[in-house]
Amino acid sequence: MRASEFIAGATALLASGVSAEAYLGFNSGNTLPSREAKFKKDWVQEFTTAQNLKNAPGTFNAVRLYTNIQAYSQTSEPIEAFEAAIETNTKILLGVWASGTNTIEPEIKALQNGIAKYGKKLTDLIIGASIGSEDLYRVSVTGIQNKSGVGAGPSELVKFIADWKKAFQGTAIANVPIGHVDTWDAWTNGTNKPVIDAVDWVGVDEYPYYENGKGNNIENSGYLFDRAYNAIENVVAGKPIWVTETGWPYVGQTWDKAEATVKNQQYYWQEVGCRKLFGKVPTFWYNLRDSNPDNEMKFAITDNLSTTPHFDLTCPKTFKTTPKASSSGASSTSAATGTGVSSPSSVESGSSGSGSSGSGAEQSGSASSGSASSSEPATVTAPAESAVATGSATSVKGVSAAAVAGMTLLVGVFAML
Repeated sequence: MRASEFIAGATALLASGVSAEAYLGFNSGNTLPSREAKFKKDWVQEFTTAQNLKNAPGTFNAVRLYTNIQAYSQTSEPIEAFEAAIETNTKILLGVWASGTNTIEPEIKALQNGIAKYGKKLTDLIIGASIGSEDLYRVSVTGIQNKSGVGAGPSELVKFIADWKKAFQGTAIANVPIGHVDTWDAWTNGTNKPVIDAVDWVGVDEYPYYENGKGNNIENSGYLFDRAYNAIENVVAGKPIWVTETGWPYVGQTWDKAEATVKNQQYYWQEVGCRKLFGKVPTFWYNLRDSNPDNEMKFAITDNLSTTPHFDLTCPKTFKTTPKASSSGASSTSAATGTGVSSPSSVESGSSGSGSSGSGAEQSGSASSGSASSSEPATVTAPAESAVATGSATSVKGVSAAAVAGMTLLVGVFAML
């Protein structure tokens, strides 16, 4: 075996094995349900509630943002979530809006302005950056059918990722892992492989609720989630998967066999969150509170940012979704379905919606494996996203065996050169 092959293998092992924390979080856009801009006080309230939820399976002390730009800003003003995160010690998954534009320079400039203002206090909290959100879904056949809005193709995203890396080369965040967020079926589409190759981690928005035509009753939700997750694992060459949006609504229409109730919301929390994700995979739940006035489906786990959720967040000791049954379940084919744009009858079988496709503003949403919080930017330079996100993380201390093996392999390779 050639040294280059050793290095390639070791790199793959390192990519899949090194992870400091399995973050727990929610999603947070930059506008309120009234479409008014959020300011520092609004995020402080969100982040404080997230960190103090009763019976939570961990401390929710991280947030997934959709943009670096303060809502309605015309001058790349840094989003005030940065200052709120510093005040509450909330970790930040940065978001960069990448659809409907030929440059991410305003996003880059907003973050640079934020770093110039807050320095190490901000950079120490940044755990990752997502270049784009459901852009590939929106340019897919299903996304276009569902009128999910303007997206971006793989070549555009790869360029934006390179632009981002160049802009922050040699800075305090040069080594922050870069990812892209999209629907599960966007990742399994072979034409999008260049994006997988360009990122450090893969972000997935997955909503079994929207999987119409696939037996999407609540009892099957865990199996549908597992099938989508496993399909992504099969194509990402060992790169880490971050679950950036998932959840179940408690209010809304019956979507094929999926019913929106508090009881079902708790079942999904337990069978997907507790069983599969919390403490194991970086997870940003959808959502802490609802911010998209245009979405009939409501996903919030609490009202008015109360620390007492709609249901008991305690994780059970046993689960109804079993590994054996998970391999049987509903059909695994079909395209993703939407979150808040199309009605169930207008889409075929669907993968799952997300909560935030769009500009990050929880408004129009992506309909198919899209999100529940998408929308048009508040201005050309300041996407108005709204899903509230704050989150936490359960530490996964140390380096995995795969990572150790990868580092050992690298040492051996260089000794041979």
